[in-house]
Amino acid sequence: MRLIPAFLFSVSMALAFATSAHAEIRVLTSIKPLQLIAAAVQDGVGTPDVLLPPGASPHHFTLRPSDIIRVREADLLYWIGPDLESFLPKVLEGRTDPALAVQDIEGLHLRRFGEEHRHGDEHAAEHGHQEHEEEEMQGEHDDLHRPGALDAHLWLEPGNARLVAAQIAGDLSVADPANAARYQENLKAFEQRLTALDDVLKERLKPLAGKPFFVFHEAFDYFEEAYGLKHAGVFAISAEVPPGARKVANMRKRLELAGASCVFSEPPMQPRLAQALSEGLPVRLALLDALGFDVKVDANGYERLLMALGNDLADCLERL
Repeated sequence: MRLIPAFLFSVSMALAFATSAHAEIRVLTSIKPLQLIAAAVQDGVGTPDVLLPPGASPHHFTLRPSDIIRVREADLLYWIGPDLESFLPKVLEGRTDPALAVQDIEGLHLRRFGEEHRHGDEHAAEHGHQEHEEEEMQGEHDDLHRPGALDAHLWLEPGNARLVAAQIAGDLSVADPANAARYQENLKAFEQRLTALDDVLKERLKPLAGKPFFVFHEAFDYFEEAYGLKHAGVFAISAEVPPGARKVANMRKRLELAGASCVFSEPPMQPRLAQALSEGLPVRLALLDALGFDVKVDANGYERLLMALGNDLADCLERL
């Protein structure tokens, strides 16, 4: 398996397919959002496959033997990178065709967790308030996303999705030159739809800037940044160990101080903790889906993912 820079990926693809004729290029993506982007590019030619089943978390996934076979047999494989799918690097060693970590695509806007707090931390240190700042920061980052680590949820930034789609279209055009024109037409149509969607989301979400909301998973910073929103806090809980009474009390205190607010969890279910935290408070509970749990895979799937995310945020925040 070759883990290669994005700028060399198309060259490697040309060499890999130079002596072979494929009836259909087998595209495999690690997560559904990448599958939705690839589906927009492949529309009318083929359908990309996805590794993770609905509801599975890329942070905790374990590959089955059948999954390993799919990884090795796919013609084109796209994943975010080791910061998200830590289960993949070792398995990718069994591939003979190249695999692309899309976080390496040139020009992507990449965030790191805790960027917005660096200036505040320096200011606090200068004035001897480190202890207070540390207490204030508790819960701001969940256990999976330590400050300074790459925020791998890059697909939730429309500009990044454009670059990923362009990379996939270029790779498919090399691997399948007979359909190159169609891939480029699909890419252009995808970009036009994203421009229109971006305008719609900005119009609806702009008035909601500053309204408080909390999340259980720090997965939405790219989307928030793109549309002028910012979560008030993260309720960090472990999948294995339930939070202690003191931590639950601190979470509830934060909700009390925030007043009317929204608390978002992720499908397929709402954690019981969310209901316990909000009981008796002016808090609304709702779901936010970063992975497109029930989004149909077709040419318009990625836009529906973003639109649903924007609508779910707005539907709750507009009622505060």
